[in-house]
Amino acid sequence: QEESGNGEVLADGADRGLDGDPEGVWSPDIEQSFQEALAIYPPCGRRKIILSDEGKMYGRNELIARYIKLRTGKTRTRKQVSSHLQVLAKRRSREIQSKLKFWPGPVPGQAGHSQEVIMLCTTGYEALPPPRPPTIAPPVWQDRTIASAKLRLLEYSAFMETQRDRETYKHLFVHIGPSNPGYSDPVLESIDVRQIYDKFSEKKGGLKELYEKGPHNAFFLVKFWADLSSDVEEGSGVFYGVSSQYSGTENVTISVSTKVCSFGKQVVEKVETEYAHLDGGKYMFRIHRSPMCEYMINFIHKLKHLPEKYMMNSVLENFTILQVVSNRETQETLLCIAFVFEVSTSEHGAQYHVYRLVND
Repeated sequence: QEESGNGEVLADGADRGLDGDPEGVWSPDIEQSFQEALAIYPPCGRRKIILSDEGKMYGRNELIARYIKLRTGKTRTRKQVSSHLQVLAKRRSREIQSKLKFWPGPVPGQAGHSQEVIMLCTTGYEALPPPRPPTIAPPVWQDRTIASAKLRLLEYSAFMETQRDRETYKHLFVHIGPSNPGYSDPVLESIDVRQIYDKFSEKKGGLKELYEKGPHNAFFLVKFWADLSSDVEEGSGVFYGVSSQYSGTENVTISVSTKVCSFGKQVVEKVETEYAHLDGGKYMFRIHRSPMCEYMINFIHKLKHLPEKYMMNSVLENFTILQVVSNRETQETLLCIAFVFEVSTSEHGAQYHVYRLVND
């Protein structure tokens, strides 16, 4: 392998890919597929992504290389994809640095300029305006997990459990566990909320009306890969429940509405109320072991008894849940989470991925 002048990894010569492509390693058709793959596969750090139709684990760069091969028939390795990403990142960094050269005042964070504004004056020119005051950055987790300016989801699970031989056996269908993201974690990828309006009832109280009311930073989509491979036997002694926990900035009473939709139409809604309790300087809200409704229990039973996984996923394509957490007194939306589902492979268990919902 060789390197191009900008540090990018090439193969079999500076102007040829692994297939002897004379147009270059990143010819227009390959670059087009590369950009498409970036939009399809979100950054996932060191985690692997599961392709539902194959059940195999892939890193993001492997998926991008795979996508390029499928779209163009030309092979690009994981290392070439990684190198191309680094080159684009460096190019972007140079563009930002060039813009900072013309910043009208001290660069934020520059030593010695915290108490004064430098005015650049030249004969014949008016003084440049002072820089805008710095904005306070949101908490690190606000762009990296399910959180609005006022409320953060800490944990969410739907489960079944039973007592056997004086021991409790619990199975998680879906689970969002506690997380403590840092600045090294990627920000959430975005999805256009208009693409999923029809899955969450466009009528009164549906996702469309809620999003238009805002605030827009409170809206998220969670893709669940549900684990239906339970060893817990169904029967009269089994408990089906849902637990969730939130952290807030204000001492309010929250209302939690959970709407189950089939083919985009609401079939059942559950509304719960929870009061804040102070814990470590934060207001905590906890809904513990809320009984699952009869509709959901029957739905899970029927889903589990379908003979093939593709049949389960076909049913789940038209099944969604919309959870809306609001201030009970003011009706302000604090969090709105749209849930969509597929079935997980048994060896990987329950998994999930989170996206921000935007209207760009």
